Amino acid sequence: MGIDDWAIRKGSRYGTIVVDLDRHRVIDLLPDRTARTLAGWLERHSGVALVARDRSTEYARGASLGAPQAQQVADRWHLLANMRQAVERWLYGAHARLRSLPPLSGSASLPVRRDHAFARSTAELEAGTQNRMRWQAVYDEVRRRHAGGEPLLGIARAMGLARATVRKYAAAETFPARLPHGAGPSLLDPHVAYLAGRIDEGCENAMALWREIREQGYPGTSRQVHRFVAERRTRPVRSGRKPRCARAGASQRPGTEAPLPPARQLAWLLVQLISVLDESDVAVVSRVEQDGTARAVTGLARRFTALVRAAGKGKTVADDQEEDAAADIAAWITQARSCEAPAIATFASGLDADSAAVRAALTEPWSSGQAEGQVNRLKLIKRQCYGRAGLDLLKRRMVLAA
Repeated sequence: MGIDDWAIRKGSRYGTIVVDLDRHRVIDLLPDRTARTLAGWLERHSGVALVARDRSTEYARGASLGAPQAQQVADRWHLLANMRQAVERWLYGAHARLRSLPPLSGSASLPVRRDHAFARSTAELEAGTQNRMRWQAVYDEVRRRHAGGEPLLGIARAMGLARATVRKYAAAETFPARLPHGAGPSLLDPHVAYLAGRIDEGCENAMALWREIREQGYPGTSRQVHRFVAERRTRPVRSGRKPRCARAGASQRPGTEAPLPPARQLAWLLVQLISVLDESDVAVVSRVEQDGTARAVTGLARRFTALVRAAGKGKTVADDQEEDAAADIAAWITQARSCEAPAIATFASGLDADSAAVRAALTEPWSSGQAEGQVNRLKLIKRQCYGRAGLDLLKRRMVLAA
């Protein structure tokens, strides 16, 4: 069987879906996702030989209590996702330090493109500044409480914050300020390289440049061209007004490095094999790996990703291969537990506590993918009922209809 959680009311109440992996059918819907409920259901339905699940500790404990004879298999997708999330948690605290690393000499030149949004209005900038000050105060209070010995859950409840936010702020060495707003899609994007080249040649007449790119197929007005030129202007305009100062890093010339991606995007790059990354992503990863801790984290993440992806190709592996997989994951856990990044060491300790299910994930073909698919079907039925269907009706439509 496979089990997974589903939202009765998202963010508030969750249930459990139970799927027969052999017959590809939903067996039952449980009213919550606690270990006691799952264990009681398993005790009433003896004969379960295998339980595929995510890495929820409640599901692990419920399966152990209700069906101690059953083999538990951790889902491989969740293992990879948890690895990336551990790297992301570490990056929240180290991102400011990594941003100060110098670019590598001889790195590939990046194409000319917009790397930030167009200028925002004064009111928007003031609102952003006030919002930053408010979150800076929240960050300082979280750090003060955490240094005083308060648990993260207690801080979250006292301050009305999400636990993930409290965990991120407690781990961050400096305030994790939001990076400059990235560039969204614009009609001007196909013509940025041409405009940058003409400006380098000395042409700073926005209307003339607009007429030139309009002949090349630009369908927009001159407004975006004026904004683009204003940030790169080096001489006063004819009216005598002083040009607006370009923001630091506002333009990206050939041969310069792109800003470091946000923590979530950078975490995805660090867990990938170098062979699947393009040239610009390899340059970003190489720049980050100048830091010793980052180099160790990246090596562990890549090795773990390779172990998981090499396993579970749809058939049961031989006994000697199973022993090799078990030895490889045990060696990885031992090395990761001594990592200087606390998030990686914590993740490795969690794998060690769930070692039997993790080893099974590397040697067994089962996963909770079927349960995930049935959850999608359940979501569709809930929406067809405008979110008003109770548990009994959902059981009839999910279980009896099959």
